[in-house]
Amino acid sequence: MKNFKSHFWYTKSQRNGIFVLLLLIVIFQLAYFFIDVTPDNVIDVNSDEVVTLQSEIDSLKEEKIKKQNKVFPFNPNFISDYKGERLGMSLEEIDRLHKFREQNKYVNSAEEFQEVTKVSDSLLNVISPYFKFPDWVKKKVPKKENKSQLQKSEKISIVVASTNDINKANLKDFTTVNGVGEVIAERIIKYRSKLKGFTFKDQLYEVWGLDKGLAREILQNFEIKDKPKIQKINVNTAFFKEILNLPYIDYELCKKIFDYRDEVAELQNIEELRNIKDFPQKKYQRIVLYLMAE
Repeated sequence: MKNFKSHFWYTKSQRNGIFVLLLLIVIFQLAYFFIDVTPDNVIDVNSDEVVTLQSEIDSLKEEKIKKQNKVFPFNPNFISDYKGERLGMSLEEIDRLHKFREQNKYVNSAEEFQEVTKVSDSLLNVISPYFKFPDWVKKKVPKKENKSQLQKSEKISIVVASTNDINKANLKDFTTVNGVGEVIAERIIKYRSKLKGFTFKDQLYEVWGLDKGLAREILQNFEIKDKPKIQKINVNTAFFKEILNLPYIDYELCKKIFDYRDEVAELQNIEELRNIKDFPQKKYQRIVLYLMAE
């Protein structure tokens, strides 16, 4: 009984502490029930200001989506598979256009485009406003006019390239190909300079922004007559920056080449590059245009 009583025996300070604790609990309970702690600046989501702001946000989002999906004027003769799908064309319709173009033929109007591709009237009405044909097509005289009337109405000057050697062609030569403007021509020349000249035809497909269909068209007009003479660098004595500046070699590959060179001391044959882990085997023939092992 004495032990039981000791559990309920408190000192004066302990009793005071318990009293203060109970008092605080009562005060907080009263404050919770009788004091309004709701913030004054509660936003009403149905207010006119919020609705107006939300509508502005929605309109900005809609405008952004429209910009992303905006279609710019283009020549329908050079529609790629990707662009055709974005325009809403089926694979069969795109293939019909490509087969027609493989015959070195061009569509010169929206009507001819529909005749070749068999696209529906509704799709044609959507995409035909963005068709952009060369100026000479726009100025073409109707077939009903005879030759004398054509000669009187206008004279069409045909520009002929000064060479069909792709490694000697200048900017004007490339622009003689239908669909090639000065921007694309400058990119081709700039990339050709970086490569020290085209050695393989398919290197033209590596030009940034050049559509594959247009690249095929260029290769029908130009060819590699003489392969460029490229001065090769000795991989055993070259500096890091020398190899890094070569085409087809990035920092990671350059580092792997030097690590391998340090490992074997010296490459006896340039084909040893193929032994490097994760070496881009498909680019080997291009890389060895610039490297040798002596």
